[in-house]
Amino acid sequence: MSGFSKEWEGRTEGGVVDKIAGTIRPQQPLKYKISLAAKRIDAQIHALEGAINGMNQRDRSLFSKVVDAYLSHDMKRAAMYANELAELRKTINLMLNAKLALERVSLRLNTITFIGNVAAAIAPAIEILKDVRSGVAGVIPGAEREIDAIVSLLDEVMIESGHISGVGLGLEATSEEAQKILEEAALVAEERAKEKFPELLASKPAEAEREKFG
Repeated sequence: MSGFSKEWEGRTEGGVVDKIAGTIRPQQPLKYKISLAAKRIDAQIHALEGAINGMNQRDRSLFSKVVDAYLSHDMKRAAMYANELAELRKTINLMLNAKLALERVSLRLNTITFIGNVAAAIAPAIEILKDVRSGVAGVIPGAEREIDAIVSLLDEVMIESGHISGVGLGLEATSEEAQKILEEAALVAEERAKEKFPELLASKPAEAEREKFG
């Protein structure tokens, strides 16, 4: 069995020193670490889904208040609710974007089948996780700390896989691929938001005001 196959599956062969070291600090196989990272990412996806669902309920409530204010010709109240709704929708779009990006990272990790493509899959995934971390900080309790832990775990996998296989990946190429994935997620998030949310036209307050005094 080759060295990297043993590391991938977690089977080790060695002398007395290696066995003692393994007893003191058991080495987890790369396959297990990648699977663990994917499961922890899926947990964050689930948390984002819960947060998004809660914000969607708030969205429906605010939209209803905006409509009621328009019908009552209360432009001040309508503008207040409309502004709050606009900010909420920005946050929802950001969270949806983060969720889509994490789903792509999870898919990448779950499709790694051999040591040779570890670096190619994980390097951009780490960049994406770092970007998502800044977006969800303050919105999902504990998410920033958990994503940091996932990044550290994947960093370990990168180091170990590089040591075994000698695989390298340019930082510039990694960043470009990660950015491409994030941009794709943003586009999908924007399209879904357009399909889901009723449109608030900026001209409506002015139109309602004209109807009031016209």
